[in-house]
Amino acid sequence: MANHKSSEKRIRQTVGKNESNKYHAKTMRNALKEIRSITSKKEAAELLPKMNSMLDRLAKKNIIHSNKASNLKSSVEKHVKNLK
Repeated sequence: MANHKSSEKRIRQTVGKNESNKYHAKTMRNALKEIRSITSKKEAAELLPKMNSMLDRLAKKNIIHSNKASNLKSSVEKHVKNLK
């Protein structure tokens, strides 16, 4: 158990940040599943800018690594491009 006020505060902050990060990461994964399951090119093209924006924001907040965001954006764009 923490012995200092500052370490107790750090624990409280960490818990809050962990919950927030989990929420955002899960939301991202659900959005990826949704856009990958779409078969209509028009629908997927409409969601693509929102997906890219979400990935950029998560990378900026260090929830995911910037290279992972780039890889995901690339794979999703490739998927949308190959739809008919």
